[in-house]
Amino acid sequence: MSQAGAGRRVLIVGINYAPEQVGIGPYSAGLAEALVARGHRVAMIAGKPYYPKWRVDPAFAGGGWRHGVENGVTITRCPHYVPADPGGLKRIIHLASFALTALPFAIRAGLARRAERPDVVIAIAPALFSVVCAWIAAQLAGAKLWVHVQDFEVEAALATGLLPQDSAVGRFAAWFESRILRLADRASTISPQMCAKLVAKGVDPQRVLEVRNWANASFAPDAAGAAAIRAEWGLGQRKVALYSGNIARKQGIEILVEAARALKDRDDIAFVICGEGPNRAELERLATGLPNVQLHDLQPAEKMGAMLTMADLHLLPQIAGAADLVLPSKLTNMLLSGRPVIATTEPGTGLYDEVDGCGVITPPGDAAALAAAIAALADDPERRATYGAAASQRAQERWMQGAIIDRVEAELGALLPAR
Repeated sequence: MSQAGAGRRVLIVGINYAPEQVGIGPYSAGLAEALVARGHRVAMIAGKPYYPKWRVDPAFAGGGWRHGVENGVTITRCPHYVPADPGGLKRIIHLASFALTALPFAIRAGLARRAERPDVVIAIAPALFSVVCAWIAAQLAGAKLWVHVQDFEVEAALATGLLPQDSAVGRFAAWFESRILRLADRASTISPQMCAKLVAKGVDPQRVLEVRNWANASFAPDAAGAAAIRAEWGLGQRKVALYSGNIARKQGIEILVEAARALKDRDDIAFVICGEGPNRAELERLATGLPNVQLHDLQPAEKMGAMLTMADLHLLPQIAGAADLVLPSKLTNMLLSGRPVIATTEPGTGLYDEVDGCGVITPPGDAAALAAAIAALADDPERRATYGAAASQRAQERWMQGAIIDRVEAELGALLPAR
């Protein structure tokens, strides 16, 4: 543990946390547990796990708040509303309900006896409502406020139609976002382009920091496990184009079904989609009758290394307009698997920069271009091997947890005066 950040008391407020396997949860848990391992005292105020299925994990259903210690982290899990179909208003109520149930414990942390008060409060956004709770706790405790933005939820909601464009609600939400972000003593996010967006929203550039999501070392390539999955799912020697993760609007995942339909006569290519989310039922409907598409549930963490290795190439769709609002967390483990990535994005975006040299980029919404890229890469094993080696190297250079946590800890030392 570095001396600069020794023994700090850290409170983290965020709705998503382990045992959620995808999205923000694994990174919030990884950050908390890594800080504990380095000698800091970490408390977490989180929601009950629900993502990406949009229903509360049965192990946590029922009752009110839950308190305990998980892997050294003192955690309070708050009850909150989870809509089965998270549309615009329902999603706002969902996020607001967590803020309301988290608020008493944020206040309690801020009013604790001096030796127990946090030195820094870290808010994970989304949700912006959680930032309000974190700010109150920081004000009461005399602590610093650090806001970490995983995606820009207001612009993402506008881009995907969850909030109406150019409406009073949209304008208020954008103002509220900018105002909340400017409260932070430190504001971090996960890509250079998203850092620039923080500055554009009025955050002092001196307060902005890049803190990437990291590749999960436990998802290391597993050739034996990959062969077992291929046998179980009847994939044989077909070239597998894999998507694994959340199935929601900002992914624009319907384009994968369109590409599969264009390649339905290629019996040597299989599209495998593993995931959960509010758009899964619609995706299943669209894929009905396509012999080259398999849909499976999201696989458990212990099988992820094998599943990622099973793929010959990874698919990473994203709709136009969302590319610099979020850098998909699934990309980190795709790269670590040593397989090429085909992404739908535009030049100049963060996703383009990360995939460039490790795979192929096609325009968002262009199913014909995506299908052509998949077919060309499936037919070129040497090119796949070259891209895959570059992907693995990039994961090692940019996406490993130890170096990223080093940066967080160093920033804690710079943000907080020495005791």
